[in-house]
Parts: sequence; structure tokens; C-alpha cells
Amino acid sequence: MLFLFLFAILAGTSSLVYTRYLVGILKQEERKKVELWAEATLLIISADSVENISFPSSIIENNNTVPVILTDGNDRIIAAKNFDEIRMSDPGYLETALSKIKKRNSPIEIDLGNNYINRIYYKDSIILTQLVYYPYVQLGIILLFIMVAYLALRASRRAADNQLWVSMSKETAHQLGTPTSSLAGWVEILNQKYPEISLSREISLDVERLEKITNRFSGIGSKPVLKEDNIIAIVSRTVDYLKTRTSSKVHFSIEAGKSDRIMVPVNASLFEWVIENISKNAIDAMEGDGEISYRIFESGRNVITDISDTGRGIPGKAFRKIFNPGYTTKIRGWGLGLSLAKRIVEEFHGGRIYVKSSEPGKGSCIRIVLNRD
Repeated sequence: MLFLFLFAILAGTSSLVYTRYLVGILKQEERKKVELWAEATLLIISADSVENISFPSSIIENNNTVPVILTDGNDRIIAAKNFDEIRMSDPGYLETALSKIKKRNSPIEIDLGNNYINRIYYKDSIILTQLVYYPYVQLGIILLFIMVAYLALRASRRAADNQLWVSMSKETAHQLGTPTSSLAGWVEILNQKYPEISLSREISLDVERLEKITNRFSGIGSKPVLKEDNIIAIVSRTVDYLKTRTSSKVHFSIEAGKSDRIMVPVNASLFEWVIENISKNAIDAMEGDGEISYRIFESGRNVITDISDTGRGIPGKAFRKIFNPGYTTKIRGWGLGLSLAKRIVEEFHGGRIYVKSSEPGKGSCIRIVLNRD
């Protein structure tokens, strides 16, 4: 793509330089043509017979491209040629044209003798004007072609990425499904035979979590159904789950003002996944010791969730990269957590997710924006 862009710049620049060279030559030729026109006019004025004016008249009549205006010494218009015939009936049209021509080309004077002079003003012909703008049009077409090619390539890559997501998600769901079902069966047997074991409840919760994860992966390849739900409750459930499976040195806090209900169209299961992935990245950034705060509030038609941590921060140049598939700073990991979060928020919910702020050594804040509409 970079090669195509550089080629377009080179082709456009070369065309512009060469066209300007041609324009310079044509300008000189048109100047000579008008000078010849002036000489012919002088000959007609000074001629004393029809035979003497036949050749100069033919010179004047054969100028069908260069617009010219003949004036007297006080720049009063005497005649004009190669202008819009219909608009010439308007007295102000030629006056306006003359004022514009004066700014572009110096006139050619005709000395009639006895201190009487006429002036011929002219402007570039239509062909010359078109030639001046041609390289810009050409460059625009080339850039348009490259833009269309880029959009097509990006759409193709996105389609390929989507297919990869779907295939990977279905395969993951398939691989998780069998052992999860088996674990659920063993937990049920454990609850029946050994009800006194207190850990069975926590094991059941983890099995339920595995089943939810399996369902998430099975549905990630298609557009989910969104339903009005309380986003505060969704975040609270996710935080409660994380608390029991995270170091006691990590402190969680939720701020939602005085409201306990903020409704927004959302897929609860997938949005929990978003909160979970962002929170786990925050825990890793804090190395298991720090504070994660969740601030939920409304702004017009938007519902905003800010997730802040006291971790090591994110470099400014990585603000966008952290959401790219495969980007990770961990020794282990595929770098899919935040890219999944971005896909769920932006493609499935029509929202936005981005790094709101970050300061090295002090922490980061990731903002999620969902629309009520």
C-alpha cells in the first residue's frame, strides 16, 4: 500500500512538472498569437484599400481560442472576441472580465499615432486552462483509486479476521464443551454423596463460569441479542466474582453516584467478559497489589464506564496497539483479551472503548462508552 501511495505521488509530481513546462510554452505561443492579432488590427486601421486588409482580417477571424478585449487608451472597451456570446449582452460582464484579465497578463499596445493608442488584453485559452488543472485531476483520480483499493483490502482483511474469530471461537467452545459437561456431572455427584464438603459450592461456581465462557465463545462469531439491563448490576456481579479469585492485596471499588440502576441495551454475558478482561489486565499491571475502581455514570444518551487502576501505566504510543490482536507485554498470553473487549464493545454494542488516560508508574483508565439508542 505504501508503494502505491509513493507511486501516486511520483506520477502526479512528474505529470505536474511536465504539464507546467507545456503550459509555459503554450503561454508564449498564445502571447505571440495575440501580438500578431494586434499587428493585424493596426494594419486594418491604417489600410486604405480592401486588398490591403484581406490578410490582416483573416488573422483576426482565425483566432477562435484566445479570449481578447480591445480597448482605447482609457481602457474603454471597443470590441471583444471569444467570450460567452449570451453573457456579452450584459454590460457588466466584459467589464468584470477585463478587471480579471488585467491581473493576469500585461496588455499589448497598438500605437495609432498622434498620441492615440489601443490596448489588447487577453487571457489564457480554454485549452490552456484545462491543461493547467489536468495533473491535479490526474493525481486526484490516482489517489481515489488507491483509496478504493485500500478500503477493499481492509474490508477483505476484516472479513478474513472475522472468519478467523468465528473459527477460533467455535473450536474453543467445542474443546471446552466436553470437559465442562463432565465436570458439571462430577460436581453433581460430589454434592449428592458428600454434601458436607464446603468447597463443592465454589467448584460449582467455577463450573458455571466455564459453561458461561463456553457459551460466550460459541456466540462470539455472530451478532448477539441486546436487551435492556442494569449495567451497575452487571459490573457488580463481575467484581464479586473477581474478588474471590484475586489476591487480597487488590482492592475493588464501584462508584455510581446515588443511582443503583442505569439501564442500557447490552448483552450481559459478553459485557461481563469485557469487564473481566480489562480487570485482569489491570491486576497484571499492578502485579497483584493495588486498587481498581469502576465509575459508572450517564452523559446525555451515553452510559460511560471508567475502569481505573494503580498499575504501571501504558506508554502513549501503545494506546491503540493494546487493542490489536496478539499485542501483549506478558511472557505468556496470546494478547486477545483487550482485542476481544474491543470487538464486543464496538462491533456488537456499537460503542467505543479506548484509553482515557495513563501515567507511567501511577496507573491507567480505560473508558467504555455505550449508547442508549
